[in-house]
Amino acid sequence: MRFRGVTFAGLAIALSACTTTPSIATRNPVETRWVGQSAGVFFAKFGPPLSDVDSGGTTTFTWRGGYKTAKIPAQFEEGKDGKRGRQTAAARTSYLSCTVQVVVGDDYKIRSVRTVSDRPGVNGPSYCAEFLAAE
Repeated sequence: MRFRGVTFAGLAIALSACTTTPSIATRNPVETRWVGQSAGVFFAKFGPPLSDVDSGGTTTFTWRGGYKTAKIPAQFEEGKDGKRGRQTAAARTSYLSCTVQVVVGDDYKIRSVRTVSDRPGVNGPSYCAEFLAAE
């Protein structure tokens, strides 16, 4: 019985040292661009936040913007000799916007950016990435 208790305690101590930290490789393009930057620069470039919540050492700002109407052309298969083939997607109008939560430390540096609402972009799967990660 004593051996089982000691083994369990040792396993608990070993597992308590395990933590998961976000890797730079797993960051989205918006975080890659903005984490570590001043929140003042972010809000000066994109406009003021909708709201903020103070949580001790950090403040979480909710920001919404990037409103844009985009006309997305029809898509076609590639036909013989480089000609257009059969239509695979109709032309459409897309109303784009982005909502993110920006977590800022006491030093007013951005610690994380979490996408709350996103739409497919004109040139990729994320309009937030196209809009907020552009230099």
